[in-house]
Amino acid sequence: MRLMQFQIDDIIKTALLEDINYIDVTTDLLVSDDAVSTAKYVSKDEGVLCGIEVALRVFKLLDDRVSFRIFIHDGEVVQKGDIIAEITGPTRALLKGERTALNLVQHMSGIATATNKCVQLIAGTKASVADTRKTLPGLRAIQKYAVTVGGGKNHRYNLSDCAMLKDTHLDAYGSMTGAVNALREKVGHTVKIEVEVANMEMLKEALDLGVEIIMLDNMSNEEMAEAVKLTDGRALLEASGNVTEKTIRGIAETGVDIISLGALTHSVKAFDISMKMVK
Repeated sequence: MRLMQFQIDDIIKTALLEDINYIDVTTDLLVSDDAVSTAKYVSKDEGVLCGIEVALRVFKLLDDRVSFRIFIHDGEVVQKGDIIAEITGPTRALLKGERTALNLVQHMSGIATATNKCVQLIAGTKASVADTRKTLPGLRAIQKYAVTVGGGKNHRYNLSDCAMLKDTHLDAYGSMTGAVNALREKVGHTVKIEVEVANMEMLKEALDLGVEIIMLDNMSNEEMAEAVKLTDGRALLEASGNVTEKTIRGIAETGVDIISLGALTHSVKAFDISMKMVK
């Protein structure tokens, strides 16, 4: 996945408007307009870096005179104490953008690091790690980008990407067979259909309908292994529900194709990075 500039700028502008009403009372009244400073981004954690160019764009939008030197790029491993980047420009811009820029790079690096850990935990199996739509409002683009930087894959980006029948859809429509047949009459030939199942009976029904993807919802490892045998490659199998770093290896070893985790985006721990002014 690649981020488009307008996506980045829209997110940054929204964040800056939230953080600065009309002036920065501290900075604008304390620091002269012609003051120039240099600051360094220093890692206080270990993991996969993500979002450094997004963070630096914050300062560029505040003042075009800001310049950078990037030493560690997205997708690269960073160690505690590493200098990630150096920023030089008007002091006011550096101080005003500090928190917004750090919020973005810390959050994105946290996602990339958590994703990469899950990818490593299932290494050697056929399964891939994927995100979900459980993203923070307004931040989906950068969150899903961070997942790919960490070595994971993106599930559908939004509701327009795939016809996905969850339990609520099936309950609302009345039956899986009726819902799938009704969808097939209306969707284009490029749209795949995914169905969520909770037991073997539902799985058999989905297989008989020939859907392309089947989500195994909150099944035990034993049930998922049985589902893999029953499916025998006729559909992609996605494991979902209560996936953690402790359980993900066992899930992958059942033979499923995809393991999706909402926690990668909705509750990830921020990666610790600080901005230090060069005195």
